[in-house]
Order: sequence, then C-alpha cells, then structure tokens
Amino acid sequence: MADKRSIIILDFGGQYAHLIARRVRSLGAYSEIRDPSVSAKDLKDAAGIILSGGPQSVYDTASPVADAKIFSLGVPVLGICYGLQWMAKTLGGTVSPGKVKEYGHTEIKAVNGGGILLKDIGDHCTVWMSHGDEAAKLPDGFQLTATSESCANAAFEDPRRKFFAVQFHPEVTHTEHGSEILRRFVELCPATPWSVEGYAKRIGDEIAEQVQDRRVFMLVSGGVDSTVAFVLLNEVLGAHRVQGLLVDTGLMRKDEIAEIRAAFDRLGVTNVRIEDASAEFFHALEGILDPEEKRRAIGDTFLAVQKRVSEDMGLTTSDGWMLGQGTIYPDTIETKGTKHADHIKTHHNRVPAIQEMLKKGLVIEPLKELYKDEVRALGEELGLPHELVQRHPFPGPGLGVRILCAAKPDTFVVDDVGIKRWGGGWAVLPVKSVGVQGDGRTYRHALALFGKEPCTLTEQLLRFAIEIPNRRREFNRVLLCTSSAEVRPFVFSPGAITKERADLLREADAIATEEMCLAGLYERIWQFPVVLLPFGEKPGGQSVVLRPVESQEAMTARAAALPAGVLERMTQRIMKLSGVDFVFYDLTSKPPATIEWE
Repeated sequence: MADKRSIIILDFGGQYAHLIARRVRSLGAYSEIRDPSVSAKDLKDAAGIILSGGPQSVYDTASPVADAKIFSLGVPVLGICYGLQWMAKTLGGTVSPGKVKEYGHTEIKAVNGGGILLKDIGDHCTVWMSHGDEAAKLPDGFQLTATSESCANAAFEDPRRKFFAVQFHPEVTHTEHGSEILRRFVELCPATPWSVEGYAKRIGDEIAEQVQDRRVFMLVSGGVDSTVAFVLLNEVLGAHRVQGLLVDTGLMRKDEIAEIRAAFDRLGVTNVRIEDASAEFFHALEGILDPEEKRRAIGDTFLAVQKRVSEDMGLTTSDGWMLGQGTIYPDTIETKGTKHADHIKTHHNRVPAIQEMLKKGLVIEPLKELYKDEVRALGEELGLPHELVQRHPFPGPGLGVRILCAAKPDTFVVDDVGIKRWGGGWAVLPVKSVGVQGDGRTYRHALALFGKEPCTLTEQLLRFAIEIPNRRREFNRVLLCTSSAEVRPFVFSPGAITKERADLLREADAIATEEMCLAGLYERIWQFPVVLLPFGEKPGGQSVVLRPVESQEAMTARAAALPAGVLERMTQRIMKLSGVDFVFYDLTSKPPATIEWE
C-alpha cells in the first residue's frame, strides 16, 4: 500500500470484486483488492474495508473467512452479499438458507429512513440480487435499514461503529442508487484520492517495463479489446516492435474479415497478417461436444496457428518475441482467476498452454485489469473512431461457443414451473446452458414460454424470467418462442460443429444485426449473441436463440426488450433460412444466466 490510504476490498471469490474496486475508484478513492486471509495487522492503515460477495455459504466448513480483528481496527466496514453474511455470522448474528433464492432485479423498501447508506433511495428502489442465503438474525448493535419481499434483512447497519451490510450488489449498474450508496460509504473513508486521467500513460509505462527490449506478436480479432490493446502496443512500442495476426477461424461473423481489414486500413495499421485457418479449426472441433473441450480446442488451435505463422515469419520467443492478448478482467474472473472464485467457464485466452506462458512471463495483456466500459474509454483516449470503439463484443472463440453440441437430448419432466399467471404453454428445452447464480457456476435447462402474441415482450414476461429461476433451481434461463404461439414437439439432432452449422448461424446472426441497425438500436444494445441449438420440429432441424442484452462491463446484464415489430421481422426472416424450425428470445438477465450460452 506504500504511502496510499486505500479502501481495501477483501475478495471472497465474488464475480464482482474487481467491479467494486472500479466503482470505488470512479468515486475518487484509491482502492485495492486483497485476499481475505490477509491479517488485520496488515490492514491497520486501511481507510475502509469492503467485504465482497462469494459463491459459497458461510456455514460451510470450507468457506473463506477473514480475520475477525478487522472489526477492531476502527475503520468503516461494508459487507456485500456473502460479505454481509460473514459479517453477521462473525459478529453474533445468524445466517440460514433463504426460503426463495433471489437472482436479478428485486425491489427493496427502506426501513428507519434507510439509515446512513440508504438515505438517498427514497421509500423503495430496485436492486440487483444474487444470493441463496440470508441473515436470519441481526448481530447486537445493528438496526434494519431495508427489506424485500423474499429477504427480511436486505440491509442493516451499526452507525456507531460504522459497520454496514447490504444483501444486494450496489456496485452493479442495474442497482438503482448504487453509486449513491457506495458514495455514502466512501465519504466515511479518508482514502487517497484517485482519478482515471492519464490512464493510457500509466498503462504505457507498465507495458514498457514489462516488454523492455523485446517485441510483441499480437493476436487480434478486430473486436474492441484486441484492437485497443494492439493500437496501444503500437503507440507505446512502435509498429516496428509489434506484429499483428488476424486468424480467420471459419467461426467469424458474415463478411467480418473484410470489415476488419477495411477498419485497419482506415486506421493506417499495416503490421497485421491475415491467415485463413478455417480448415484447421473445423478439423480440431470435429466430434467435440463438451463446451469446455470446445474452448480448449479453439484456444489450442489459436496457439498452433500462431506458432506456425510466427515460425514462418521468424518471430519466436527465443528471438525476443512475446505473445500479446486483448484479455480483459471478466475473462480472468470467469476462469477462476482469483483464489475463491467459482469456475464459470474457461476462456480461450486462459487455456492451460496460455497459463504456462503467463507463468514464464511470455505474455503481455495490457487490458487484463479493465472492464469493457474502461476499454472503450481508453480507446476513445487513444483516438480510435467512435464506431469502432462502440462495436459489439464478440467472443474470441466466435460462433464456436454459440453453436451448442450434444450427442443426445437432455430432458426431464416437470409439472410446475412456479408461476400461476401465465396463460400460454411452456416446454423444457432438451439442452443445458451455463449460468451464474449466487456467484457460482450452474449448468441447467432453459424453459421456453409460448404465447398468443409471440413477438410482444411484456413486463410480465420479464418478471417471469426472474421469478422462475428463483423458484425452480432446474432452470437458469427463460425464453419466449417468437416463431410459434403453440407448443410443438422438439426433435433432437445430435452433432458437433460443422461448416454447415456455422454457415447457418452466420446468416441468422447477419439478419439480426441488420434489423437491429435498421431500427437504430445498435448503440442501445450492448451485445447481441445469436445462438444455434441442435433441435427443431423435424430431423436435422435447428433452433435459433436471439440474446440481446444491455450492460456496461459484462459482469451483469439485462435482457434488452426489442420492439415487437423489429422482433417479428427478425423472426420471419430467420425462419425463411433452410434448416431453421424455431426462433426463441432469451429473456434472462445475468445472473442467473451468463450472456453467452457456453
């Protein structure tokens, strides 16, 4: 910590720990993340302490704990989610499983005027929940400051000792008044001031120190992250010390290679080689069905192509070259990048081969501590065109993680989905997808709803998408079928990724993007994955899922509500593609679902 007084975030493994630190810094206070095992003695100069969320239960024997002596340091302490529960248990309260799990938007009501932290929320506000346990009994000295329908003790505090606890996540953008709540806490902490001005210069200094006299071979995709990282490396090191490689995997979007080439031409970037390796990727993915195996195969093939091209160009680590990547923090945290974080999914830039190179100091990732909105801000500071900086995120594995594969249907029978007010039909999809609930990874079914107006997204539908996963743990996604008002049988078609399936998804994705742009919705929607599922109404038939979301930093996301006319046009055009039998619209927020399906 040196001479800085910092607000310390103790990371219990929550998906949002770094987001808390970033929000604190955006409020003008210096912040650091530390492991909860750090001793209270080492935190004696802290300006304040925030206890993060986490995927475990405080009453589990293996759950992470902090040094209880932090409560004797005389500094403000804020517990968030798991942090609330650990604080309550440690100070003499009781924690137990909640009667209902809460994931996503939840309304809380202020009690006792909201106390110190919640005095700005009015009588009630909407917050972001992601928990299964709750504080059943408050510790001595605490007073209740907020409650929700399913969580009696949604927030409480001890104003005398400046201890505060909230079950929801004020750090995510989907929590109303979240910034005000955190600001109230930050104002109680005499932390060293911090600002983001000159961020590019600070990162540049770190790049120069890490690279020293070496050169960088950079994998670029044309997406925001890799483009910003590549341009930043060019600026700091000079184009003569950086070589870019754009790999055509065969899993890119329609006309993407040509668009990326044109964008780099406009930027005056000439140190990029484009390599068509689509045949190698399809060969590597042949017969692979498991999502994690697919990611590893794609990541390993990226490295194999990089190795082949680098050797062909004489760019090897023995000759003073290192690998550059546009990795951002969500890639790291979702691959268990911190000690107590749950493994959500392995990103292609975190496969074992990359991890080994990282240990040897052979990889540079200038954006690895940043979130997407920070990367965009950095891109603007570097002078990149607005339309390029605001381009929708696209995963490194491309369509490879948007084409679901399986050998056989995964089905189960359920006679109740936990809602009584839905007048239409519903069906369980015969596939599973990845989710994140209570900071932990889930792999569960999606439930599809069928209604009389299949392209109309009502507030009731969006509420069902929250209620159903909260009440029925078998589901982590809720969809609306936009191509049919009535339930029709699903016919499963086993198979892995093929060029034919990739081509079909490419066309569906292009239709969704074109209609989104024609409606003037491109910048309102943060990301729009289009997913291909291996079932239809007849053998060989496929289903398409539309997944537009609103977000800022990818750690949380809200399903975007497209106008009925736009959704109807998308659906009708996609249904005309040969091989598509159903179109669905993903109504689910993150959590309980991840943005991508794999």
